[in-house]
Amino acid sequence: MERKTFVTHRREDGSFQGLKEHLEGVALRAETFGRDIGSPREGARVGLLHDIGKYSEEGQKRQRDPEHVGKVDHSTAGMQEALRLGDIPAAFAIAGHHGGLPDFDGNLMLRAQKKLDGKMDPSAWKREVAIDGCTDLPEWVTNRFESVEAAMYTRMLFSCLVDADYLDTEKALQGERPRGEFASLEELFGRLKAHVEPWLTAPRDELCRRRNEILEECLRGGEKPKGLYTLTVPTGGGKTVASLAFALSHAKEHGLKRVIYVIPYTSIIEQTADTFSKFLGAENVLEHHSQAELGGEGEDAEDSAAQRRRLACENWDAPVIVTTAVQFFESLYAAKTSRCRKLHNLAQSVIIFDEAQTLPVTLLKPCVSAIAELVRRYGATAVLCTATQPALGKLFHKFAPEMPIRELAPNPDGLFDFFRRVHFVREGLLSDEMVSQRLSEEEQALCVVNSRKRAREIFRMLPENGRFHLSTLMTAVDRSRTLDEIRGRLKEGLRCRVVSTSLVEAGVDVDFPTVWREMSGLDSILQAAGRCNREGGRKAAESTVHIFEGEGRVSAALRLRMVPAAEVLEEYEDINTRAAIERYFAKLLWAHGEEGLDQPRVLDSEAHLLFQKVAEDFRMIDDKGSRIVYIPTSDNEEDLRLLRLGFFTRERMRRLGRTAVSLPLYEYQALADAYAVEDHGADGFGILLNPDAYSPTCGLDVRCEGGSAQFV
Repeated sequence: MERKTFVTHRREDGSFQGLKEHLEGVALRAETFGRDIGSPREGARVGLLHDIGKYSEEGQKRQRDPEHVGKVDHSTAGMQEALRLGDIPAAFAIAGHHGGLPDFDGNLMLRAQKKLDGKMDPSAWKREVAIDGCTDLPEWVTNRFESVEAAMYTRMLFSCLVDADYLDTEKALQGERPRGEFASLEELFGRLKAHVEPWLTAPRDELCRRRNEILEECLRGGEKPKGLYTLTVPTGGGKTVASLAFALSHAKEHGLKRVIYVIPYTSIIEQTADTFSKFLGAENVLEHHSQAELGGEGEDAEDSAAQRRRLACENWDAPVIVTTAVQFFESLYAAKTSRCRKLHNLAQSVIIFDEAQTLPVTLLKPCVSAIAELVRRYGATAVLCTATQPALGKLFHKFAPEMPIRELAPNPDGLFDFFRRVHFVREGLLSDEMVSQRLSEEEQALCVVNSRKRAREIFRMLPENGRFHLSTLMTAVDRSRTLDEIRGRLKEGLRCRVVSTSLVEAGVDVDFPTVWREMSGLDSILQAAGRCNREGGRKAAESTVHIFEGEGRVSAALRLRMVPAAEVLEEYEDINTRAAIERYFAKLLWAHGEEGLDQPRVLDSEAHLLFQKVAEDFRMIDDKGSRIVYIPTSDNEEDLRLLRLGFFTRERMRRLGRTAVSLPLYEYQALADAYAVEDHGADGFGILLNPDAYSPTCGLDVRCEGGSAQFV
């Protein structure tokens, strides 16, 4: 009697991948990934079990003829087998490996009771696959399964499975593809040392010498144990390169896998990634900030277009990742396969949190809990890097009482004294017209405001000669071009008046003689002040930071930061001191008690393994979802053509991210309704149709009138 051949993944030439081959390929990869989270045996088993439902008669019909056979549940069989073995994390991972992690009290328990008999009987898997029946879960998971720790572990195992599944499927459908020819971290550390050697051997002045002290301490990062660190360096102290120096030195010495650089704003990622790429090599630095998640999730994701969307989602396999805090933390509390795929690559990494003070107050406990877990359980080292260090010691002690927090900067108080280069003036309430008038009296000035609308309005009131605008409504390409022009004019002493949203505050290297800052949190005010007299070429008395109050309503989130800032401004004559900063954060973080640091009660839901609810509640940007709009250019025409045809690749999505604008869903929908955007909502993006709606100077105009988006 001829033995039946079980298959999966039909290729374009009509051939199939063997089902046993796929299960074993996924198991091998998941076992490898599982080593980094301390569970290679669990990784191998979840890989072998994940698709055993395809051994049923209906499952094989679906694999051989997906266009004419309806949806078949192929994940419940493996989930039930994992439950029989007492492996609940594996059961969650298998149940969600297409549609996303389910909640413990809902879908998972219902599927555990589902009868798989007749044409849905998958038992033929036992003739081809042998399963290790020994459960090898970490003790801290088995002792208390319904816990925050167990939830994180389940996501990590889920990530190992999803990434392994996608990579093996990609190989089957597209052939063996190189995952990137990356340099080792040891080689990258060598490149960084070569880059900074001229700074260390011949400092230009005392400012450079003080920066070198910080850099030299960080270059010795390999001498320090793995754990949790702070790097408290005043703005202008060179903390971006210094923190990378620590990360590469530390990773090289401790055998870690990669460096992940987490930045608060999408808008400044390109500058940091470009800076790193110049001396590390662009091929070694991944810039990832798109908030648009590709479609193709769900049990019915075997269709070719959906399959391509799934395979194109990001897995962070480069040695240096530059990403946003939104992407980082929302992935850690996600349920979708596309978001969770990369999580196992956080283990055994150095993670730098740039501008750590920008973490949202109402979600601070979940953020700190996640950082603590990565350090305690998954071999990561974390660095909170900022000029305005938030007082997080109390929270970290709550989640990891045994874990010390070590400071990397030599003599932080002395650094603040040395790097004090401005003085502050309070201007009171000013209208947009008054701000514009005052800016017009300056030859070179930066104005930072709290909204995109105000930035655009003040910009329009300025004299055209030498005026510039920066906001998140501009593409990365246009922001980079504008910043290059601004820096050139500042260097040449030409007229340069810039109006920007807060994106310019974190890590953007510009040096103005005067800065105007709309009232905000103290950390934002001090970050804006860091763009004034940045290189110390002027006296503090000649370098003024004007603090003013704008007209109109203020959001609740912004008011939460403004109130303690106003109190500290009254209490302290010099607000740019560690004492004033600590006082501000003490007022900000604990004003409403510990409950205010997790307003959606994410950690309660997390502890009960309610993965879908957690993903819905943990939103760092309260925009009820977002959409990407790609702006057509002469350079991306071919990529957009292929995107319309459904040809998604990771490389294509990375390139297109440079010409994209992310919008809240309501703004995106208004443009789509006005036929200004070609809507691909099911895939999370749109393509701009009305060229008049985008200007390289001011970005995308989201106001829609008369059936089209109008740029004024």
